[in-house]
Order: sequence, then structure tokens, then C-alpha cells
Amino acid sequence: MIDALLLFFTGVLAGVTGSIVGLGGGFIVVPVISFLYTMVPAHIVGTSMAVLFFNSISSTITYARQKRIDFAAGISFAAASIPGSIIGAFIAEGMASKTFFVGFGCFLIFISLFLVFKPKKPVRLPLEPTVHRKFVDASGTEFEYSYHRPLGIIISFVVGFISSLLGIGGGSILVPMMAILFAFPPHIATATSMFTIFLSAIIGTSTHWYLDNIDWMKVLFLAPGAFVGGLIGARLAPKLLAQTILRILSAMLIIVAIRLITK
Repeated sequence: MIDALLLFFTGVLAGVTGSIVGLGGGFIVVPVISFLYTMVPAHIVGTSMAVLFFNSISSTITYARQKRIDFAAGISFAAASIPGSIIGAFIAEGMASKTFFVGFGCFLIFISLFLVFKPKKPVRLPLEPTVHRKFVDASGTEFEYSYHRPLGIIISFVVGFISSLLGIGGGSILVPMMAILFAFPPHIATATSMFTIFLSAIIGTSTHWYLDNIDWMKVLFLAPGAFVGGLIGARLAPKLLAQTILRILSAMLIIVAIRLITK
């Protein structure tokens, strides 16, 4: 019973934090189940991907109602990430535990430092935009931006690979790509990231299911929490001071990363 409650609230925490910053909840789920249970990396990753799928459903529904998802961008990025997702799932099968924990810990540190020290202004690329977007969200706010789609597709392939390899969802790369390289407004980047994660998680989760890497008993308790957390996080996101949240989250992730590396 205690295990069930712990898994449920882990799912809620993963759903809320993942949806607010658009990274998905894998960076919470993977360390928690790594500390609580003795599982091989492939099963940790597969279980996290399944939870991520349910988290992304609820976040996508809420962001869609807010009309903050760039569906065209999300679909093209997700399509590019699918081959990477499949390759990542197969490579995760043979990954040694120490390699996985050190790699995941280093990745968490990278994310943490980026969240705190990320550039405040978009980087100007020497590439002419190929897509121009302009639309109004449900609150009446107008957004306008341009980006280079071919570069986004290339990066998205890498996103799919890392997502399925580590079970974290690709938001840790997608959000920076959209916000910094492509000048997406932050709220649009977060919402579109969760939609892209939802589409790519379908394939990533299916591949891990096929490989028998998912512990469905844990997903049974994690997923409802992640679904609820995703709804809460997506509703809270527009009302919170992003910088404060990111600093707290970064400190937490660095502590977890160090613990994983020394595990």
C-alpha cells in the first residue's frame, strides 16, 4: 500500500514539474524508481517511457484547449524523432547499469545548468527561416515567429534517440531548440514540446513494450499520478514565475544526479 501511494505521488510530481517546464516527467521518474527498486536500465527506461506517455496525454489536452500548441511543428518534429526512438529503445536493451546511471546523472547536470544559465534571447542562426507562424491563443494573445524546419527535423531525430535511450522524454532538448534556436515564445515552446513528446512516446512506449521492458504494475500506480499531474502542471504554468521554479528544480536535479553517478 505504501509503495502504491509513493508511486502515485511520484507520478503526480513528475507530471506537474514536467508539464510546467515542458521536459516531460522522466527526469523525476527514472531516479525515483532507480533508488526504490533493483531494476535493469532497460526496464527503468521502458517503465518511465510508459509513464511519460500518460503524462503527455493530459498536458497535451490542456495545452490544446489553451490553443498554445504549434501542431504543424509538433507533428514534423515528432515524425523525425520516431526512428531515433526505436534505435534508442534497442540500444537501451544492452546498456550496463553503471553506464546508464553515470550517463543519466551527467545528462541531469547538463539540464540543470542549462535551466539556470540559458540565454535570455534567441540565438541568431545563419539560416533563413523556412516557416513563418502567426496565431492567437485562447486568451487572445498573439504570437508570431519564424524558424528553419530542416534543422528542427535533424535535431528531433537526436531527441527521439536520447528520449528512448534514457526514458526522459525529449523536452530537455526540444524546449531549448524551439525557444533559443527558433525563437518560439516560451509558452508555445513548452506546449508544443509536450505535444511532440506525446506523439514520439507512442512509438517509444510501443517499442519498449515489444521488448518487454515495461513493469506494468508500477505503471499502474505511476501513470494515474502523472496524468493528474500533467493536468495540474499545464494549468499552473501560465501563472507561475518560471525562473524561481527552474532554480529550485535545477538544485534538486543536481543533487539527484550526483547520487545517481555515485550509485
